[in-house]
Amino acid sequence: MQTNILESELIPAELRGIMNAVCTVSIEVADIIAKGPLGQSLGHAVGENAGGDGQKALDVIADDMFEAALRREDIKYYASEEQDVVLSLNEGAKYALAIDPLDGSSNIDVNVSIGTIFSIFEAKDGADESFLRPASEQLAGGYVIFGPQVALVVTFGKGTIMFHLDPDTKQFVLVNEAMNIPETSREFAINSSNYRHWPKPVRAYIDDLVAGSSGPRDEDFNMRWVASLVAETHRILSRGGVFLYPGDARDGYAQGRLRMVYECAPIAFLIEQANGRATDGSDPILGNAAKELHGRTPFIFGSSKKVDRVAMYYDLPEGEVSALFGSRGLFRG
Repeated sequence: MQTNILESELIPAELRGIMNAVCTVSIEVADIIAKGPLGQSLGHAVGENAGGDGQKALDVIADDMFEAALRREDIKYYASEEQDVVLSLNEGAKYALAIDPLDGSSNIDVNVSIGTIFSIFEAKDGADESFLRPASEQLAGGYVIFGPQVALVVTFGKGTIMFHLDPDTKQFVLVNEAMNIPETSREFAINSSNYRHWPKPVRAYIDDLVAGSSGPRDEDFNMRWVASLVAETHRILSRGGVFLYPGDARDGYAQGRLRMVYECAPIAFLIEQANGRATDGSDPILGNAAKELHGRTPFIFGSSKKVDRVAMYYDLPEGEVSALFGSRGLFRG
């Protein structure tokens, strides 16, 4: 029997109002996206957000819609990637919500999957303190993907669950109550145009994958890169693989480009609850805390064995990660 999200016992009763608001706005955003150029202009530039990234019209539209809806819910603090500071919504409310209202907005004009990423914490007395805390303290983390199908993927700390939007009833319906990342995928996702800027362990790892069946891994791999974190995550949750966005040598990229609060923390929560792994290259993301609201972190996630293998490259001696296709100690014996 199909279960509507508001009827699902998998949704904690105290968070159903918030989840209903997220879902209601997501349906409205999905309708706006589906109209494309038949509606309003969505992909034109309107400025920069606090992190220095260009804002598209839909970034701002979605942010305004989520903020307005969540003002009617039990949300004390609202932190958005599109806002410079945390907004206080309801004094005395219990929860704090962080959100990337429109992830992957560079893909709006080319009809590629984009999404919304969100995270829920119990609110503290201070606004920033409600979000600058270990990612393991999240009560919920999730995303909505706007693609050929619209889906909500969310965790409340008891597994990763997925709901699909029924276009006929306009309801999110439960389709998977225990997502589990496959371990056997031969896919990896990274922006290879930045190869020359990567740290040596990442270059060594990718070199070994690209070497394929003639290299130390003895098998061929396929690269994927969508430039939409939600789309990358959805693929990995569905069929496995690994995603890498390391820090690199470019100005402003020492800690990568993805935000800890709005992107990495909730995605890491989802991935770990689906039996995957999420790290900054060495340390688990869920053990880390952002030092500032729009702070960034290197981000590697996916099938647990693949992420663990990347971490092993960081432990190799300097000489073994410097030589292309070298005989790495990781594979000896």
